[in-house]
Amino acid sequence: MDIKIRRVSAADLDAVTEVEASCFPEAEAAAKASFEQRIKTFPESFFVAEIAGKIIGFINGCISNETTICDELFSDATLHVPNGDYQTIFGLDVILDYRNQGIAAQLMNHLIEVSRLAGRKGVILTCKEKLIRYYSKFGFENKGVSSSGHGGAEWYDMILKF
Repeated sequence: MDIKIRRVSAADLDAVTEVEASCFPEAEAAAKASFEQRIKTFPESFFVAEIAGKIIGFINGCISNETTICDELFSDATLHVPNGDYQTIFGLDVILDYRNQGIAAQLMNHLIEVSRLAGRKGVILTCKEKLIRYYSKFGFENKGVSSSGHGGAEWYDMILKF
């Protein structure tokens, strides 16, 4: 399988919106307008995975000086701090037909490396309890239950320090 990981472009808006809708419940999925704002504001930390020109997954997040993600970051791209200390991860999405093939790991490793090369202090994310072990494999530490109420779910704060 020839997977290409590349920076997002404005032309990818519809495809990433469709991938998100297939990966998350409606209450948790980012809307098209949110992706449009993210693509314009922080394309340098928004990467897509594609096979034969078809987007099958992506990873994205703004830069912050905080060590945890607050809910406002998901909806307000103006909170992006271009020279901040921590790369956030808002979403790591791979469509169902391509899961369990290492694509999410390739996207994660790519963003971690880009963040390290950019001189960040680390990467932060929130995840559901069932994914704590998965993210721990990349070196993330569980900081406990998050104050995030995004989508009405219970989230855990995770941090990877460089």
